[in-house]
Amino acid sequence: MIYSIYHFFKSLVEKKQYFSIAEKLESFPFDDSMLSCKNAGQFPDLAIKLTINNSLFSGGELIELKDSQSYTVSSFNSTIPTGKKDIEKVIKSVNSSIKKQMEEAGNHIYSLQYRDIFYLIRGQHKNNTKIVLTHGSFFETIKSNELISQSFEQVLDESILKYNIQIDNDTKSVLVDMFSEQDSFSKVRNVDNASVKLRFRIMTEVKAEGNILNSNQYPEIKDNTLNLIAPYNTEEEKETILKRFKNVFNEKYIKDFSILPLKHHLDGYFLVFQTAL
Repeated sequence: MIYSIYHFFKSLVEKKQYFSIAEKLESFPFDDSMLSCKNAGQFPDLAIKLTINNSLFSGGELIELKDSQSYTVSSFNSTIPTGKKDIEKVIKSVNSSIKKQMEEAGNHIYSLQYRDIFYLIRGQHKNNTKIVLTHGSFFETIKSNELISQSFEQVLDESILKYNIQIDNDTKSVLVDMFSEQDSFSKVRNVDNASVKLRFRIMTEVKAEGNILNSNQYPEIKDNTLNLIAPYNTEEEKETILKRFKNVFNEKYIKDFSILPLKHHLDGYFLVFQTAL
């Protein structure tokens, strides 16, 4: 069998009427036959099965669900959105329920080390709905370690100014680099004589320029539509995306789609496949 985010998107198109009636996005009747794992409240919410020995499709994409009662993408709790992720960091331990599900699905997990991340987003405003299945690079215009280090540098600069501290650039650079990994903040810290443990959580909020649901920022994403959004950097990559889409969707479906380019306000180009709900 062939599995991919394009096949998953086709399954959404075939059941698109449920997007308007499903109380929660997680209750949408996803096609479990193409999923290697399904979780509630744990990343990834869904994972596509791997496709073996296929030059066009690898499968294995990881999907997070984002549901909102407005045209604002809901916050990312304890995570920073990204376009790709090392499957080893997702699984984390041999006791991982994600790993167990993937193995029971018959997948050789490590045959695809780095997985593409997609976010299935539902935004609702008044009587209108927008559904977007977008690659995570839409939210990752700079790498997560750079985002963390520059944010920490702002805190450091504020403290230097507040306490009138003198610090040379080399020392400052070392400190900023030391605090550039999310794992440094996600660990539980145990302090002697403290009756509580402390764990810092990262919460990521989408800026206006990255809000794919915002009609003023991205008017291409119309009300009451279902959209697949994939990134491309070259015309060759764009043609590959089109080839994959046309391989999955026959003429019966393609005539119902608008296919259009979209320029991110901060970085990069994306191809949008849009159909009415």
